[in-house]
Amino acid sequence: MARELFDEAAYALVGFLTPELADFEFRTSSMNLKVWYGEEHREHYEIQLASGHFEIGFHAEHPNATRNDEVLERLLAREREWRKVLGKTAEAGPYLGRQSKTWRRVSEVWDDEEVDDDGAAIEAADRLGDYITALEPARRGIRSRAGRRARR
Repeated sequence: MARELFDEAAYALVGFLTPELADFEFRTSSMNLKVWYGEEHREHYEIQLASGHFEIGFHAEHPNATRNDEVLERLLAREREWRKVLGKTAEAGPYLGRQSKTWRRVSEVWDDEEVDDDGAAIEAADRLGDYITALEPARRGIRSRAGRRARR
């Protein structure tokens, strides 16, 4: 995958968010797009390429497992709200990878066919928009106004 795919996803993402969520910081590489709000980039939304699959969702990557568990618990306390948007494909738990003992996630993995699609960057940006819309109010501790429904 080329960095251009993740750049395209970053710019498309703005169109899938409400104006108050469209003001985010981001970074792209040849392997991922990371999106965060405010100074705390260790809690971020991500589209990443891992073993030929896209992982799309939210990561808590503080160096301390307890802090990441607290972030995940705060999100899980509002799971009924975000499940309406994200559906059953969103999985909450340990990070997928070697940092699984420390980092936490709410994310999903797309198979190779979805990654190879010509519109993959736009589709991934749309789905990342769902994660941001659904989880950011819970992460910030504010009442959700998410009106989108699960599509997957």
